[in-house]
Amino acid sequence: MKRIVLVVVAATWLAAGAAHAVSVGVGVFGGASIPVLQDDCKTGSQFGFRVPIGIVPLLSVEPYVALSYLGEASETLGGFEYTRSGFDGTAFGVNAMLGNPGLIPGFQFFPFVGIGSQSLTRPGSEDISDICYNFGLGLGIPLPLVGLSLSVRGELNVLATGDTSRKFANVNAGVTYKLPVP
Repeated sequence: MKRIVLVVVAATWLAAGAAHAVSVGVGVFGGASIPVLQDDCKTGSQFGFRVPIGIVPLLSVEPYVALSYLGEASETLGGFEYTRSGFDGTAFGVNAMLGNPGLIPGFQFFPFVGIGSQSLTRPGSEDISDICYNFGLGLGIPLPLVGLSLSVRGELNVLATGDTSRKFANVNAGVTYKLPVP
């Protein structure tokens, strides 16, 4: 699975170059990762980086890497309280966005969908690693400094785990710098 995602990311990068990409940027982000319908971990932090590539004026692709550190949770079983460590997560993949947030001037409201590979680890539990999907909405806000923009996003991340799934609501803010393209 990881090879497939790497091939998709590489093909996206090469296709953008071959199509004379409208623009390329580099961004960082951080925020909260909130487990949805999970009692074995609590809200934690998420951060990472993105490389938005504007292919045509209304379509961008965005390879990304995200790290998350979920909070520990306490559960009562049989009258005893147990505390479990939160998951440490690693995800990488590619998003497709309607619009070019951070790459063209002006405020932008943009929906996005993505696919990737995600793994969750914690002491005392078996590692979880599989394909993940995400979708959400974002707002791109230009900053007064040339080439910089702010983005605020909300997304739902779904990690498929066989017959079930683990879901996370992620809320983050980031800064993107538009690289000069010859």
